[in-house]
Amino acid sequence: MPVKQEPNIYEELRERLRSARHVFALTGAGVSAESGVPTFRGGGDTTVWKGMPFDVISSAGMLARDLPAVWEWFDYRRGVLGHCQPNAAHTTLARWQDSFPRFTLVTQNVDGLHAAAGSRDVLELHGNAWRARCLGCGWREDVRHLDADERPPVCRACGEAMRPDVVLFGEMLPAGVFEEAAMRASECDLCFVVGTSAIVYPAAALPAEARRAGAYLVEVNPEPTPLSEICDMTIRGLAGEILPRLEF
Repeated sequence: MPVKQEPNIYEELRERLRSARHVFALTGAGVSAESGVPTFRGGGDTTVWKGMPFDVISSAGMLARDLPAVWEWFDYRRGVLGHCQPNAAHTTLARWQDSFPRFTLVTQNVDGLHAAAGSRDVLELHGNAWRARCLGCGWREDVRHLDADERPPVCRACGEAMRPDVVLFGEMLPAGVFEEAAMRASECDLCFVVGTSAIVYPAAALPAEARRAGAYLVEVNPEPTPLSEICDMTIRGLAGEILPRLEF
């Protein structure tokens, strides 16, 4: 699929947006990177925290071995996130939720920037770094409401230890969230894939699900991805620059 960059491509997309009944958007790390959020691509010998690769400190195995160390890492990450603000891509998607009969926003990001921009009912495939979850009863709470000196935090519902409410390496997605996202993808007529390399499954299966259902598939990404070949339209560039141009 050739990349389309003609000036009238934006008007074509605006027309599709004007007539859409259900718009589905999947966002990935590229959207958050525009706000200064590190992408943290783990693996190999990349050292990111006290001599440990990202995929070690952010793993289910580390959670079982050293929960306080996992909390120390995520406290550090939240310290970074606390300086990041939503960008124009986040705010445009937040406005879209009131522009269509149905709108679904699914994200692979854990930074909470979509909610900070005003988006509601975001399907967070990989959880949220600003939440804690009880290892015992599953109770969830905003980390900012917990004692910062208590690590790991203690659940106020049952007294068990709490963990960061994010999907770690070696863990499954939260029950039900992917199934809900897949169902909505199968019901949309216009699908945007924004700032994601489309290689991490099962999230990468969502655009294919939309395409199988007959949706028009649009990719917004600075670089080609494995998804590019099946898209109806691919726009190369930063989401924060492209999405505002689609306002209608």
